[in-house]
Amino acid sequence: MSEGSQGSSLAFGQVVIGPPGSGKTTYCHGMQEFLGRVGRKVTVVNLDPANEAMPYPCPVDIAELITLPDVMENLQLGPNGGLIYCMEYLEANSDWLQEKLAALRGHYFLFDCPGQVELYTHHDALKNVFAQLAKWNFRLAAVHLVDSHYCTDPGKFISVLCTSLSTMLHVELPHVNVLSKMDLIEQYGKLAFNLDYYTEVLDLSYLVDHLASDPFFRNYRRLNEKLVEVIEDYSLVSFVPLNVQQDKESMRQVMRAVDKANGYSFGDQEQRSLEALMSAAVGADFHFTSTLAVQERYVQSQDKAVAEEVMDL
Repeated sequence: MSEGSQGSSLAFGQVVIGPPGSGKTTYCHGMQEFLGRVGRKVTVVNLDPANEAMPYPCPVDIAELITLPDVMENLQLGPNGGLIYCMEYLEANSDWLQEKLAALRGHYFLFDCPGQVELYTHHDALKNVFAQLAKWNFRLAAVHLVDSHYCTDPGKFISVLCTSLSTMLHVELPHVNVLSKMDLIEQYGKLAFNLDYYTEVLDLSYLVDHLASDPFFRNYRRLNEKLVEVIEDYSLVSFVPLNVQQDKESMRQVMRAVDKANGYSFGDQEQRSLEALMSAAVGADFHFTSTLAVQERYVQSQDKAVAEEVMDL
């Protein structure tokens, strides 16, 4: 398979990225099972050299090439420096990855990536690996997972928005931002606004005002206003809510968003109905409906608890 061969068949897939603990491996496992049920041949590719206990079958595993513990021990590096070295080593040995993937053409790929944020915001090794995959006729979308509990803290949510925007601009792939672990969202505190405010990233000046009620953040109002202006000027960041293990409808919404982003919706790999094509064309309406459903399911638990306490009184 030559590097720039346009005659070879296209391969579609997702690069699953995000900070540590955001649920990347759980997402890959759940999405592999979900897509398998709709008839896709799915392969998970582990690109995380620190990932030792994988819940899914993994025919392509970076551990065959390099592992983080070996790098840390032999080069006397910490975990962050070790991960950067591993990604640079993968980039320098991309022929290994090409050979492994060539044997699986015709599959849909999920790339489980490391959790170090700097790899997606500052460093070029993974970005160059993704660019190399594009040269091999892979059509990829980045699925950026963010833990939904950040919505309960305005300061953390603004930070997440900045990180998501920086990642989108640096990685240079079609991008789907996902709020993961929606079933746990209100265990961390009640949301200040409706869920669609966070998923659609609506007028962020309200968040700045909310932050100003905190004496600590009041001193940094001007800084927060400037950060919010940057996010709104680009107007790129929005989120799809997701609960991998308990809500298959949210999985379907993420699948639709990703299929639209990487072009899979418009291919001939599966028999497409008019409804499927329409859902890709008017995704915003479907997205809004799904957000309302998620809000009803996961963001009213405290109201219900309060009502039950009042009844007990």
